[in-house]
Amino acid sequence: MNTGTETKIPVATSGCLLGEEVRYDSGHKHDRYLTQTLGQFFEFHSFCPEMAIGLGTPREPIRLVATPDGISVRGSSTPDADHTAAMRAYGEQAAIRLEELGVCGYIFKKGSPSCGLFRVKVYHGDIPRPEGRGIFADEITRRLPLIPCEEEGRLCDPVLRDNFVERVFVCHRWRRFLADSPTPGRLVEFHTRHKFILLAHDEPVYRRLGRMVASTGRADFPQLCQEYISDLMIALQRPATRKQHTNVLEHIAGHFKAALDSEDKLELGELIRAYNTGLVPLIVPITLLKHYLRRFPSEYIARQYYIDPHPAELMLRNRI
Repeated sequence: MNTGTETKIPVATSGCLLGEEVRYDSGHKHDRYLTQTLGQFFEFHSFCPEMAIGLGTPREPIRLVATPDGISVRGSSTPDADHTAAMRAYGEQAAIRLEELGVCGYIFKKGSPSCGLFRVKVYHGDIPRPEGRGIFADEITRRLPLIPCEEEGRLCDPVLRDNFVERVFVCHRWRRFLADSPTPGRLVEFHTRHKFILLAHDEPVYRRLGRMVASTGRADFPQLCQEYISDLMIALQRPATRKQHTNVLEHIAGHFKAALDSEDKLELGELIRAYNTGLVPLIVPITLLKHYLRRFPSEYIARQYYIDPHPAELMLRNRI
């Protein structure tokens, strides 16, 4: 397996998703996909901002409220109870803790006025509109913009699930790169091994980062590293499309052109087209390419994380 990790990756998540009874009604929202499937490879660190700021359980539900001064988080039946400042202050503390833990991702609870990432209800008087972001989640994403973040509900989408897990593994490999005496040569190696992953997400950024890495000997290296990882993680936030994956598959196939006979070339081309039209999942042409890689070894292709971006046991590419 070519995922670039041998230990569990630290990932933060809302405590209720781990089965902790921290919700307003003393309940939980245990997500078994997180604990039983992703938990094989992720070491989860629990955060619950409501408990952290002393609201306790059971408690009055909170909601996002539009005010003249912006969005605030208030008690649902006691709107004068304003928890905004405390929630943001805890978000600041939590962001520091997340960096200390070296987390490589965060899975938030959807719809939560503290932890929801997308389309959280904001009350304009008595009228809720799905237009907000939880106060705590907003603070975390603002302070740690490069950490892969997702909601547990959106992980039901195979494309978003694959995208999130891929980004977590890239972030983890970058943290290992920084922790182990980074050098211009090692940055070139890191970029080379992620080339096809990046190409599958954003070809212009792929070309721009190639030029950036080529200038390592003429640039301020720490600053270049900051710019590199920022551009890389932002590019990876956009899920790869079927067309973009097809482009990468054809690039990889090109490396075997001289070795394959006419029948092999025809079979490979047909499978790539079948993937492009949605007839087979991505794992099918990838499996054939890995077969040719065993028959006709290529160190360059074998070292590409695109071939194995995450553990095969997750079966993420079986569904996209």
